[in-house]
Amino acid sequence: MGFICGFSVATGAAARLVSGYDSYGNICGQKNAKLEAVPNSGMDHTHRKYVFFLDPCNLDLINRKIKSVALCVAACPRQELKTLSDVQKFAETNGSALCTYDLKPSEYTTSSKASALCPKLPVPASAPIPFFHRCAPVNISCYAKFAEALITFVSDNSVLHRLISGVMTSKEIILGLCLLSLVLSMILMVIIRYISRVLVWIVTILVILGSLGGTGVLWWLYAKQRRSPKEAVLPEQLQIAEDNLRALLIYAVSATVFTVILFLIMLVMRKRVALTIALFHVAGKVFIHLPLLVFQPFWTFFALVLFWVYWIMTLLFLGTTGSAVQNDQGFVEFRVSGPLQYMWWYHVVGLIWISEFILACQQMTVAGAVVTYYFTRDKRNLPFTPILASVNRLIRYHLGTVAKGSFIITLVKIPRMILMYIHSQLKGKENACARCVLKSCICCLWCLEKCLNYLNQNAYTATAINSTNFCTSAKDAFVILVENALRVAAINTVGDFMLFLGKVLIVCSTGLAGIMLLNYQQDYTVWVLPLIIVCLFAFLVAHCFLSIYEMVVDVLFLCFAIDTKYNDGSPGREFYMDKVLMEFVENSRKAMKEAGKGGVADARELKPMLKKR
Repeated sequence: MGFICGFSVATGAAARLVSGYDSYGNICGQKNAKLEAVPNSGMDHTHRKYVFFLDPCNLDLINRKIKSVALCVAACPRQELKTLSDVQKFAETNGSALCTYDLKPSEYTTSSKASALCPKLPVPASAPIPFFHRCAPVNISCYAKFAEALITFVSDNSVLHRLISGVMTSKEIILGLCLLSLVLSMILMVIIRYISRVLVWIVTILVILGSLGGTGVLWWLYAKQRRSPKEAVLPEQLQIAEDNLRALLIYAVSATVFTVILFLIMLVMRKRVALTIALFHVAGKVFIHLPLLVFQPFWTFFALVLFWVYWIMTLLFLGTTGSAVQNDQGFVEFRVSGPLQYMWWYHVVGLIWISEFILACQQMTVAGAVVTYYFTRDKRNLPFTPILASVNRLIRYHLGTVAKGSFIITLVKIPRMILMYIHSQLKGKENACARCVLKSCICCLWCLEKCLNYLNQNAYTATAINSTNFCTSAKDAFVILVENALRVAAINTVGDFMLFLGKVLIVCSTGLAGIMLLNYQQDYTVWVLPLIIVCLFAFLVAHCFLSIYEMVVDVLFLCFAIDTKYNDGSPGREFYMDKVLMEFVENSRKAMKEAGKGGVADARELKPMLKKR
């Protein structure tokens, strides 16, 4: 990535990118050197700072360029020019010639070549793009043939204008609601600590009651339709009624099987739900002792934005590299030849890899801070800034681990994106079998990516605990997850569902507040778009904050596992865990003793890592 950036900056032309160039290789706004065998090159464009296209609406979407002659002009036409006389008058008034350099302004209306050498009439009103000095048409309908549906929508009704005016008029309300969602997310992270026990059991009971109620309704509908007299049904509808009755029976049986399985799962996992409740309670304490964890999504987002800006700028510089060559029309283009022309492929891979790398750095930072908190017996002896200490360890020791983990995700994500691109390109052309295979492959790769993401996150936690390399940490974490599958399932199903309900709560609360506020705003009639913007922002904010909460819970689980492996609470082997988790272990011991199995079997059920810190 460093080589690509250096090559694009060294061989590219920032002036060509920012100032633009005409079809003869001249950079606008400066003096230019003569190009061999290229007419009209080497011109002095000091006073011509803008790029003007004779036919700006002639887009080549395949090659991503405008199929038009480009000229350097002194000013963009701010008003529509309908005739050549208007073009001539514009040149005489503003000193900006809009026809090719071979034609003088006095010849615009007299020369027979004017129609070919002058811009396509009418010349649309245009304005320079900020920082990039290109004359762009003001009216988007110029591109009608490439966006007919959009142009028709905009031209035939005023809904879009009303939506946009609604957003502009309610921008203060939108900003206030976004801040509300931010505050609600932070408050919810604190509240979950105190209501986790009640919330988990409420969710569990509602799921069971919902399944039982749905199953009962299906059987009731089946019994009611079966008892209905067949004589009342018309002969032509008798077959339809029998099909409906058979379908209801299938649905009722399926719902019954699902409810029984769900009930058995809840029965088996009911004791393990207590561990989820305890972990959520301890996670709330972690955020009290480590308040900077709340701001971790902001730093990650800031880092991602900085990298994306760098990536886009490098890509733009990469597009200006190469030597000047003449195309079939005799105009100048800048092309990279040889293997270097495929550098942008690796640049795309770098976009995915480094984005995943930044996200993995966040996971490692959170894991290191939570591990430090957990394995510090006296919380008053915590480092002044555990997060900064975790960042320091990450930079000094674990960058290779993070790079390898993010690279594995990249290896899975790239094939999935390629298959998605192929599927989109072949949409409507492939047969049913090919479509099914493509969708199956995409789905499998998506599932694999999610599993690897979860495994990587736990591997980073194992690295923070044992300071082992990525492969060893991933193996140790995998052993824990497999040998404690039921506990992991309880934490991830019940815990994730709780956090999902939290996201729904924040979105609904923000949306309700938005409806109440926007309902009293009389300056516009359509406020659907502002409400959608607010709800989307609320969901993203809630997801960012609660995903950190989920990450903390997963880290605490692995810490709890290794704690119960090497410690049993006896003198010299005291637990590191919080009192809430100790209560869980003691309750498990009592339950096992009452069952006649004795000891600490429940605690020993946890199989943590092989190496001791």
